[in-house]
Amino acid sequence: MTAIRVAIIGANGRMGRHLCEVAEASPGLVLAARVVAPDEDGGIQLSALDPDSVDVCVDFSNRAAVAEVAEWIARHRKPWVLGTTGLSAYDEQALRHAVSQAPVFLASNFSIGVALLADLCARAARVLGVEADVEIVETHHNGKRDAPSGTALSLGYAVAAARGQDLSNVRRDGRVGQVGERPQGEIGFHAVRLADIVGEHEVHFGWGSERLTLKHDARDRRVFAQGALRAAQWLVSQPAGRYGMADLLQ
Repeated sequence: MTAIRVAIIGANGRMGRHLCEVAEASPGLVLAARVVAPDEDGGIQLSALDPDSVDVCVDFSNRAAVAEVAEWIARHRKPWVLGTTGLSAYDEQALRHAVSQAPVFLASNFSIGVALLADLCARAARVLGVEADVEIVETHHNGKRDAPSGTALSLGYAVAAARGQDLSNVRRDGRVGQVGERPQGEIGFHAVRLADIVGEHEVHFGWGSERLTLKHDARDRRVFAQGALRAAQWLVSQPAGRYGMADLLQ
């Protein structure tokens, strides 16, 4: 079987370094290129990447680079695994163009355990309905820039969709001051930033005199690298379109 050639975009970043390590150690994969920012060493810039030398791009670079990468992906029609979160409306527009030209796998969290957590949360939400209070608590290292995390939002979307809600209408980020009685159907988000914690997500359901808590704890960033590269191997045989973790688990 021919090895899949992978380009890691954002190779010098925290996740980029793990991706390079895991790719080099994975049978069936070849680390074909390390793509770095213009002011960085240790790799090549995106403009110098030969599209014929790679089969798939895995990207955990800075959000500011997303539109540029999306344009490159659309032009060369290369599969793209994207793990960057906090996208702007402009980024989303560029992403839609890329999706029309190439297979794009987008996820806020590439852990298989988190994908299962989202599935379990949706199942609980369908059974319990809007009568259950839902609070989502995420904890990450003190260097994380966005809040709540993209994973927490994905869990919120899973709960809201299962209950027939639009998350934007029922979302509440934290609570300060005299906020009044909690509205039925509200989904609360809380972000904790603490030391070097890789990632923890808890989804709390409360109704009547009962409480259910579903939790995932990631202790090593390599689990995200492993999941992203698993997605890359799957994506190379897919047609143009937008994909996510639910597709990978089918």
